[in-house]
Amino acid sequence: MSSTAAKLLYFMGPSGAGKDSLLDWLRQHLPPALPMQWARRTISRPAASGGEAHESTTPEEHATLRAANAFALHWEANGLAYGVRHGELDPLARGRWLLVNGSRAYLPEALQRYPALVAVHITASPEVLRQRLQSRGRENSDEVEQRVQRALRFLAPPGTAGIEVRNDTSLDEAGRQLLQALQRLPGWPG
Repeated sequence: MSSTAAKLLYFMGPSGAGKDSLLDWLRQHLPPALPMQWARRTISRPAASGGEAHESTTPEEHATLRAANAFALHWEANGLAYGVRHGELDPLARGRWLLVNGSRAYLPEALQRYPALVAVHITASPEVLRQRLQSRGRENSDEVEQRVQRALRFLAPPGTAGIEVRNDTSLDEAGRQLLQALQRLPGWPG
């Protein structure tokens, strides 16, 4: 794998950890001239205003794309199918840093395809995860507890280059921790 693969940042985290909020924070606080791009995901759900800018597909369309090898990365989570098209990873060949919003369960396969990726795990304490999941009201208490327990069991594969950010307090504090950790990566531009 070329040295450009080391510039792939693979973000992941359990529901309730605030990963999407932290990614939005990062978008607003990265220097504009930084050679960083964000891979656009293809997701089997309708596009929602104010949500992630993604390519929307039906589950059937997504399955057809996957069968046609349209995705460099693909996984399923929480009843949805996700993919990152091959062209979305082109910035790596141009020496740019690329951020992918990924999945914990898919990390081992992503590492097989891109062994030099940097895994960025956004998490929170079990208490905070539980509170956030309960407050959004999408799952019953048993489902919330299953998500919290799944988050506690997550371990990155041995030898994975990684960053972990605990998003337990303010978004600004977690964002600053994340940005500082990224700036310590070898070859970080700026």
